[in-house]
Amino acid sequence: MTALRMRARDIMSEQELVEVRTRSTWKSVALIAHAWTLILGSIAMVAVWPNPLTFILAVAIIGSRQLGLAILMHDGAHGCLSKNEKLNLLLSQWFCAWPVFAETKAYRRYHLQHHARTQQEDDPDLILSAPFPITRPSYRRKFWRDISGQTGFAQRKAQLLNALGDASWPPAQRAAHFWQKLGPQILFNLGFLAGLAAAGIWWAYPLLWLLPLMTWMMVITRIRNIAEHAVVPDSNDPLRNTRTTHAGFLERLFIAPYYVNYHLEHHLLFYVPCYNLPRVHEILSRSPYAARMEVQANYAAVLRLATAKPANEDKPGALVSNVRRSRAGAAVDRNQVSSGF
Repeated sequence: MTALRMRARDIMSEQELVEVRTRSTWKSVALIAHAWTLILGSIAMVAVWPNPLTFILAVAIIGSRQLGLAILMHDGAHGCLSKNEKLNLLLSQWFCAWPVFAETKAYRRYHLQHHARTQQEDDPDLILSAPFPITRPSYRRKFWRDISGQTGFAQRKAQLLNALGDASWPPAQRAAHFWQKLGPQILFNLGFLAGLAAAGIWWAYPLLWLLPLMTWMMVITRIRNIAEHAVVPDSNDPLRNTRTTHAGFLERLFIAPYYVNYHLEHHLLFYVPCYNLPRVHEILSRSPYAARMEVQANYAAVLRLATAKPANEDKPGALVSNVRRSRAGAAVDRNQVSSGF
């Protein structure tokens, strides 16, 4: 068991708790709209000024907003997008989860285990942090697999195989299973493709939607996973088994959108909407707990910690995806989105 737990009222006053717990539907809608505005604006930028520079910039921005949609889906899994449960699920599914081939309810089932068992042996996300620190050559190999699409391909392949179900099942059962696992996601993406085709830019779907999803989103998802729980000082201390990483403008634009860098605050108060996490950080920074909190100055500092293993201990291994390759069942549900929030 986690050695130490903290109650919300140990961290801040009742008035402060009421303040940070307040959920605002319009703020959530604004963040979702912001993500889609950057996505569609980046597509328009390439359509109007097609050149290698605008293309690379668009892939990076869109990939970061795809991660942003997954982050906002994560807020939906915690019931933080709206006070209205049905509206919360609608916003999370239609505008955040399904576009990036995720599913809120399946994600929620496993993710709450991560919060209950953070950094313990039965934490379902421990696989994401346990291998660190690694060597710099090892990280370079991982980076290449991510940016070249190998990681994304492995994850999507496992997701598709899971959705297809067991070959011994009757066709009707396999079809129902496929619809349950991937049906709405595929319908949304077909609609998105149709919309782009109607606008005369069908090519934007493979080049400016699928490509970022398979490449840059994989790169920054790994960086975010590393920053949140890898090489933390104490796996049994809730102030030190999770990390907050300060992020400047460029980091927020390309790596850590929508306050995902405030991960320590999220674990302490997981029912707080993401837009209130900076306020939680501010309160904690003035508290007696401030000196004990695991906080790093930026993502470069975290990567230095995570790649501190001596190069002479480098042992290249086989490609291993964090996707569980079960062909069917709930064990793979969590992998409908890059995990680890």
